[in-house]
Amino acid sequence: MRTPRFPPLAEIRAPDGARITIRALARPDAGAPVVVVLPAMGMAARHYTPLVRSLHAAGLTVATCDLRGHGESRPVPRRGVRFGYREIVEHDIKAVLDAVAAAFPAAPLLLLGHSLGGQLGMVHCGVFRPRLAGAVLVASGSAWFRTFGPLAGLYRLTHSQFSILASALLGHWPGERLGFGGRESARLMRDWARQMRTGRYRVPGACTDYDQALADVELPVLAVDVANDALAPPRAVDHLCDKMPRARVERWSYTVERADGRPLDHFRWIRHNRGLVEVIARWVFRLTAEVERSSGAGRSAEVEGAAEVERSSGAERSADAVDAG
Repeated sequence: MRTPRFPPLAEIRAPDGARITIRALARPDAGAPVVVVLPAMGMAARHYTPLVRSLHAAGLTVATCDLRGHGESRPVPRRGVRFGYREIVEHDIKAVLDAVAAAFPAAPLLLLGHSLGGQLGMVHCGVFRPRLAGAVLVASGSAWFRTFGPLAGLYRLTHSQFSILASALLGHWPGERLGFGGRESARLMRDWARQMRTGRYRVPGACTDYDQALADVELPVLAVDVANDALAPPRAVDHLCDKMPRARVERWSYTVERADGRPLDHFRWIRHNRGLVEVIARWVFRLTAEVERSSGAGRSAEVEGAAEVERSSGAERSADAVDAG
């Protein structure tokens, strides 16, 4: 297993024994915005190295982690290893964000989710309301088969339901052999196939209704679709965004022209990222500046309010003194 070239920040342990390593490439400025990258299904965090370096060069601190079962995380999916959306949403992402926030207490914190990482990241935001400045979704859309067109949708629906059968027979999904995703937990594949079939995030045992949680998200969100992306086309991205009516969503398309003519698809944008990183960095710095101005205005109002109270109290004391005289 190849190890990323970024220093480890923390290791989190789940109640069921799962372990996930967080790594970070930090800016010298302790207040630089921190972006936490949540990977796609089947993607180890190390594959995002070109993106991490570009974001860091643009002035951002970047933290990465594997989704459970991939890269450095343990255990590897096999028969008897049971986890799905619930464990990632309700434990892993929360623990990662808590650890990163503790490591960079002076910095605004944002999520950057790719594909499944973006979906589950936004569900987490709706369930737990973490203190985030915003979220970026890249090539991240609902898996609902009806967002893919008639033929592609039927193919994806059939494929997803086959994955349930194969996972049940083998005890896990051998995506590294079958060319889709990675080696995945059978339960995670059931959750994915259910959302593919119904369009809803119905997860057995979840602490709440995940679709309702998405409807409660109020964060600023930059949602990016990528040219030639057969796994998260614009309609799929829109379907995910439509589940968050209270979020302040900005939509943007990363085209081949904006990538300086480089080829793009669901994964190639990670390497051919310059045009995208420029947009993300501008959005992040604009957003965090607005938050800072708002916080500054709030602090000024509090100070002025306290001063006004003090002036009023002083005037009352003076009046009392005059009356007493």
